[in-house]
Amino acid sequence: MTPKKKILIAGAGLGGLTAAACLLQAGHEVRIFEQAPELGEVGAGIQVSANATKVLRHIGVLEALAELAVHPKRTELRLHDTAEVVATIPLGKAHEEKFGAPYYHVYRPDIHRVLEARVRELDPGAITLNASATAYEEDAEGVTLHFADGPSQRGDVLIGADGIKSVVRAQMHGAEPANFTGNVAWRVMVPADRLPAQFMDKVFINWMGPGKHMVVYWVNQGRLLNFVGCVEKPDWTQEGWTVKAPWEDLKKDFEGFHPDVQTMIDAADRDACFCWALNNRPRLPFWSTDRVTLLGDSAHPTLPYMAQGAVMAIEDGAVLCRALDEIETLPGALRAYEAARLDRTARIVDESTEHARLFHFDTHQEFRDAFAAKDPAADRAKWLYNYDPLTVPLS
Repeated sequence: MTPKKKILIAGAGLGGLTAAACLLQAGHEVRIFEQAPELGEVGAGIQVSANATKVLRHIGVLEALAELAVHPKRTELRLHDTAEVVATIPLGKAHEEKFGAPYYHVYRPDIHRVLEARVRELDPGAITLNASATAYEEDAEGVTLHFADGPSQRGDVLIGADGIKSVVRAQMHGAEPANFTGNVAWRVMVPADRLPAQFMDKVFINWMGPGKHMVVYWVNQGRLLNFVGCVEKPDWTQEGWTVKAPWEDLKKDFEGFHPDVQTMIDAADRDACFCWALNNRPRLPFWSTDRVTLLGDSAHPTLPYMAQGAVMAIEDGAVLCRALDEIETLPGALRAYEAARLDRTARIVDESTEHARLFHFDTHQEFRDAFAAKDPAADRAKWLYNYDPLTVPLS
């Protein structure tokens, strides 16, 4: 085992907190710096498959998360107006038996609180708020992280887990604007008591139609129905995750979709409909210098079409911790982490982009033909869900 290190993390999102929990559990000193005045996450749903829940089990939070999550039975890919199911992906018990860990639908604030609690349990002083990172300096002895206000911090390693607008990435690779994909995402949470009794089973449904699709699933022990509607809007100019948009626009965007979709939209809080631009960035040639590396959206922002964005950040944290523990030199450890992650994350980003087309065909027959040729359950079993961040080889 290598000597324990002082590790600085910029960003206390899901990736930064997971990495911190892994590293603290392994005996490292960790300090997380978050620009926000308090910790929290937007009220949205995320999915965590076995390749992530193995890590959550490893750091001791899976049991607490299970009490807050929904354990879905399957994914159903349906035609937008007829509800014809053109493909399914088994989840539930079948997923857990095949891949060695469960698949959960979770409310983003729930998983964020669980991870925060674990980090604070491991080290009550690990998280510093109101700490907006501005730049870093590295030398042969360490790395210094500078802030807009407050004293600089010194450590052995810096992890940039500061999201798609990462300060760490910008310094490492130069500032570049995010690439707008021409797609936007509506995000709405509908309380279960606003919907008819037994409205929807514990499943993930993807309603697919011309130029748009909508994914829906239960979170927060089934108290909330999360739906995200992805629409091609190349003229969209707004930025940010918290941009409110008129309910009437949401209703118009999904005109002609199945009555169940209309029921969900009609039950939504008309003052709490959010719409945000879906952005990505080009693949990086490298993530690391000798003492600085990237993690999560700062390294590989992706479209949400494979439900793997948060999962990739969780995987990153576990693999990075292993590299720092198992490889003697810091530059070697960071490069081994990068080598283990670059191709996998690029493949997920690329396939998520491909799914933007796969979910938006014009005709029913195009959907049937596409899914007859591409079995998503078999495909994901071969390379996506069977990945284990705790055992993947490090070069």
